[in-house]
Amino acid sequence: MRLKDLREDRDLTQSYIAEKLHIKQNTYSNYENGNREIPITALVKLALFYETSVDYILELTDEPYPYPRKNKK
Repeated sequence: MRLKDLREDRDLTQSYIAEKLHIKQNTYSNYENGNREIPITALVKLALFYETSVDYILELTDEPYPYPRKNKK
C-alpha cells in the first residue's frame, strides 16, 4: 500500500492524517502497516485528500492521477 509514501512525500505526520480522518494515530499506523483493513469511507477520503485514486493507494495501478469525476445529472 502506498499510504506511507504519499504521506511522507508531503512531509506529513501520521497524527496529522489521523486527525483529518477523525481517528487515533495508532489506528492510522495500523492502516499504513497493513495490520488493519481500511474502511472504504477512509480510503475515499484519503484518495480525495491526496488527489489520487483508491486504486493507486491500493497499488492496483501505477497511475497516480485520479479518474475523471462523473458529471452529476
